[in-house]
Amino acid sequence: MWSDGGGLYLQCTAGAAGSVRRSWLYRFAAKGRERQMGLGSAETVSLADAREKAAECRKLRQAGIDPIEHRKAAQAQAALEAARSMTFDECRDAYIKAHAAGWRNAKHRQQWENTLKTYCSPIFGKVAVQAIDVVLVMKALEPVWSTKPETASRLRGRIEAILDWAKVRGLRSGENPARWRGHLDHLLPARSKVRRVKHHAALPYLQISTYLAELRAQKGVAAKALEFLILTAARTGEVIGARWDEIDMQTKIWTIPASRMKAGREHRVPLAEHSLAVLTHMQSLRQNEYVFPGDQRAQLSNMALLMVLRRMKRGDITAHGFRSTFRTWAAERTNFAQEVVETALAHVVGNKVEAAYQRGDMFEKRRRLMTVWAEFCARKLGAAGVVPLQSVKRTLGRESCVF
Repeated sequence: MWSDGGGLYLQCTAGAAGSVRRSWLYRFAAKGRERQMGLGSAETVSLADAREKAAECRKLRQAGIDPIEHRKAAQAQAALEAARSMTFDECRDAYIKAHAAGWRNAKHRQQWENTLKTYCSPIFGKVAVQAIDVVLVMKALEPVWSTKPETASRLRGRIEAILDWAKVRGLRSGENPARWRGHLDHLLPARSKVRRVKHHAALPYLQISTYLAELRAQKGVAAKALEFLILTAARTGEVIGARWDEIDMQTKIWTIPASRMKAGREHRVPLAEHSLAVLTHMQSLRQNEYVFPGDQRAQLSNMALLMVLRRMKRGDITAHGFRSTFRTWAAERTNFAQEVVETALAHVVGNKVEAAYQRGDMFEKRRRLMTVWAEFCARKLGAAGVVPLQSVKRTLGRESCVF
């Protein structure tokens, strides 16, 4: 043992084949007994470094702290932090697994995974989640913010959600670097200013009866599904996912469960005679539990209705746009209340307070509305685009309709 003073020693021990191993020790007394603390091999720790480490130990001793116990505690804390640390990709997978059960379909989960893997994983996927900062978030968002504003906006929201999840789990602290309001809104332009919102192309309502006549000449399940979509003003996913156990032909009601609705609540759709005719036709072709079965799968694909439009050379309109056609027709050519029309579209009517008091679904009023709509779709327009009022008086009831 060679003393350097102040409790620092160079310890030399005999090794194999006459070699000598040298290491640094800090010797001190604690609770009436001598203790020795290794400071590292002399091969890797210089004399200056050893003296600095010994000085730190003496400071701890002056504060009444055992250097050995202090080092053990620090190592345990470091091990704990390493065990608790998760990369962004690991947090992404954990977040998706925790929330997937509450999402409506597998497609939603796939969208989360795809956007985050494409735009985040190459940049900070392997970075510890506590180290994610504004610089890294901006590096992921900026390349797509101006070219794909819708995708970029959703990506930002998903990053923010995952980082919030990590904070609640105790994996990070501080402000969320992906927060928009009062934060990234100072660094990035609003999505609406980057690119105008593009609405789904819709057919003018005066052309609906002519188009529907052409559609009925088309063959195949997808054409019938599109006709049903038009007559019920439903969404594509609601129609292609329709099951026979949701249909009551006696009461003329299609009940869509909350799990398949965008708003997450059950929606009853009144079925007019023309809608029932479509269902009667599909009953004769029934293959499985789906009203509109696909060829290779249980139900039609999301692209099936689009392909019908393409075959009809109507790339200027979309399936979802027929909801806009219905909405415009109801506003301009009928006296039905806006709340009735919005409820028919399965939109949330009013604010949360109004919704709390509005417990009914105005079903009977909506039944009259959908009957008038089906009649309008089925009638042939004259040269001036007019349907004789006398021909529809039986279906109008109190809400008059000007065609």
